[in-house]
Amino acid sequence: MLVLLDEDKIRSALSYEKLIPTMSRALAAFSTGRVTQPVRTILSIPDHSAFYGVMPVADETMLGAKLVTVYPHSEPTHKAVIQLFDAATGTPLALLDGRLITEMRTAAVSAVATQLLASPNAHTLAILGSGVQARAHVAALRLVRTFDQIRVWSRNAEHAKRFADEVGAKVTSAEEAVRGADVVCTVTHSPEPVLKGEWLDHDAHVNAVGAVGRAAREVDGVAMARSTVVVDSRAAALQEAGDVLLAGATIYAELGELIAGSQQVPPEGRTVFKSLGLAVEDLAAARLVYEALA
Repeated sequence: MLVLLDEDKIRSALSYEKLIPTMSRALAAFSTGRVTQPVRTILSIPDHSAFYGVMPVADETMLGAKLVTVYPHSEPTHKAVIQLFDAATGTPLALLDGRLITEMRTAAVSAVATQLLASPNAHTLAILGSGVQARAHVAALRLVRTFDQIRVWSRNAEHAKRFADEVGAKVTSAEEAVRGADVVCTVTHSPEPVLKGEWLDHDAHVNAVGAVGRAAREVDGVAMARSTVVVDSRAAALQEAGDVLLAGATIYAELGELIAGSQQVPPEGRTVFKSLGLAVEDLAAARLVYEALA
């Protein structure tokens, strides 16, 4: 019997406390070859400046596929469904609304990166952006570091103030937010850099999340060139990550390789984690929900 799980049910079963370690295990499985996952197929929808993505994945117990649309001028911008199948029989198990899963697993992966790459003494967080992912990142990152100051910048001043009031942050310019920050998250829809490398401290950690596509980037070439660059997937980054491609940046490792220990965590210096989002993350999060509710 196919189980249908809507957002309200998913919200009752999903927490960052469970999701962050689940994402860590999923990324390690991906980078050690225990997951079969091609780079997603993306169809452009030019009339709406949007795109439609198809993301299949398989592991030992389940097959999954996420269908996602990103419409920058429609709220919410990201909409999705996730289908789960039994890997042994091919039987459909569940169809899940993917919006909240996408929101939370993205922030949970940034939390995993921050846990590994940011200074243990990090206490200042800069958020560039004020939408869904901004809120999700504050919630998730607070579980892996203790921040006594959060700074917010957004192109929409009204949104920035509302968000800052919600999370107890200070609204500043982008430069003021970044200078002296230990952790920086770029979570905008900007196709052009909003973060300049000259603003970053020598040991800052950046989670670059918002830009997807070969021609889009939130982080400038100076920041990428002067940082150790970690990605969720090399294959995806070399196809989809404008932050990496336009800067000609060298990829040091996949995040899953650092988790699994096949690559050493950089001992010091500035780091950038370029997040694109992987089907294995959606599969792991959806399975977590399915096993809790079904």
